[in-house]
Amino acid sequence: MRKRSKAREYALQALYQLDVRREASAEAIAAFWQEHSPPADVKLFADRLVRGTREHLADIDPLITHHASNWSLGRMGVVDRNILRLGVFELLFLKDVPPKVTINEAVELAKRFGDTDTGKFINGILDAIHKSLEQQTGSARANGSEPAASSEPPPSE
Repeated sequence: MRKRSKAREYALQALYQLDVRREASAEAIAAFWQEHSPPADVKLFADRLVRGTREHLADIDPLITHHASNWSLGRMGVVDRNILRLGVFELLFLKDVPPKVTINEAVELAKRFGDTDTGKFINGILDAIHKSLEQQTGSARANGSEPAASSEPPPSE
């Protein structure tokens, strides 16, 4: 398994644990890493995904809710919700990761950790969000303004 794929797997596990425990403190994240021992570069990217996702839930959750027709976040399975959050974080804030890679990685996580139809569900919502973001970016360029740049530092491999 590639390093970033493995990092996404760890990030999903951490987000799942934080969500189930309804805990998002630095101590809870540190406790997760004490239980797991990935290579340093994998941990660095996974930790960035976890912290970034948690920090930007106010931006992420409304996008998911808007594009998940007839599904509230509370009604979604914990795995599904956190795969979507992770994917939306990447789409919004990791500009060096191509959207197709983000969506494909999310679908693979869904196939591995979700139910039978989770992959289709994740693909449909992330694809709709990606298209919506592309439209907004295209509209901003057409109007002579660029979308806001990401405040996230570039990832390390």
